[in-house]
Amino acid sequence: MPSQSDLLLTEGQLRARHGVKWSHYRGDVIPAWIADMDFPVAPEIRAALRAVIDADDFGYTPLAFSERAAKAFCGWMTMRHGWTPEPERIFVGSTMMQLMHAMVMMFSEPGDGVIVQTPIYPGFLSVVAQNNRRLDENPLRRGNAHYELDLDGLRKVIDRRTRLLLLCNPHNPTGRAFGVQELRAIADIALAHDLIVVADEVQMDFVYPPARYTPFASLGGEIAARTITLSSTSKGLNVAGLRLAVAHFGSAELQARFKQINTHILGTPSIFSVIGSEAAWKFGGSTLDKILLQLDANRHRVSEFVQNELPGVSHISPEATYFAWLDCSGMNLPGSAAKFFLDKAKVALSPGGDFSSYTNNFARLNFATSPEILEEILSRMSRAVKG
Repeated sequence: MPSQSDLLLTEGQLRARHGVKWSHYRGDVIPAWIADMDFPVAPEIRAALRAVIDADDFGYTPLAFSERAAKAFCGWMTMRHGWTPEPERIFVGSTMMQLMHAMVMMFSEPGDGVIVQTPIYPGFLSVVAQNNRRLDENPLRRGNAHYELDLDGLRKVIDRRTRLLLLCNPHNPTGRAFGVQELRAIADIALAHDLIVVADEVQMDFVYPPARYTPFASLGGEIAARTITLSSTSKGLNVAGLRLAVAHFGSAELQARFKQINTHILGTPSIFSVIGSEAAWKFGGSTLDKILLQLDANRHRVSEFVQNELPGVSHISPEATYFAWLDCSGMNLPGSAAKFFLDKAKVALSPGGDFSSYTNNFARLNFATSPEILEEILSRMSRAVKG
């Protein structure tokens, strides 16, 4: 088993960072909210970026430069996930949410319906609201072993103005890695109702055996032709600050429709974005493998702790992602669960109410940190719950 010792950063090192995770709250609060990991980036990424600096290579990015990132992404998907997208079908942008806004703008009109499976990463909800689309909500159901798709509910929510289905695969915040049959059922519904599927698959690298990640566009030519896959190195290799994301179009028709957008409003990646992301996708595998081992251990620790030390709190251990979706309804709190833990435990969690209109009693815990910091987070929460 590879050693995880080189992943362990101290709290002091983390607080010295400029990123929003550790700078947003005052110094006595431990952050376990936004989707940054408390691990160093792969040494190959640092080396690639240092080479750019050493060469004083700060000029304008060549127009064709993004092809390097597109090809590296395709190589990563082939090697890690058994799906080979076409580099020529890829648009390289800056962020996942920028690209999702662009897709909603280009493939629907104001007032059209956009399906979202809640609870969901808050950006999905804002992209619908901010573009004046109608939210067609299809809540997941909590089963005994995992959260489940409500396929009958999905069919019922669709009408003649529903245009898009925004799919989060794997799912944030529930940690669900949807199975092939479930995804095929979604595909059948999309085909039957002429829907375009925009699949946010940025959490693809965090799936714990025996669960598996299945790229939605890998289900076959017919559904691929109406699928736009969004991804980035931002999560898997922990480089959100590089600001590079890709959109893969499953057909030339979809790509042609998208090209009608004024791409100047989307900007272009920098030399640092391309070089760093290329290095991540080409050489980051060994670092990711170490991270996955640590995350799996953390996942089990959170599950054990919640069951034994947090009365009134429950959760289903995630099959994917580095989030624990905590159901705090048993605590009978008068307000937000996240506010309770921020006030009483000095632990910052993501408020459940941000993920849907009906999950205020939930909170999302980011467990992508060192075992020592995780223990302090959990201990603080336990003391707060037990009063």
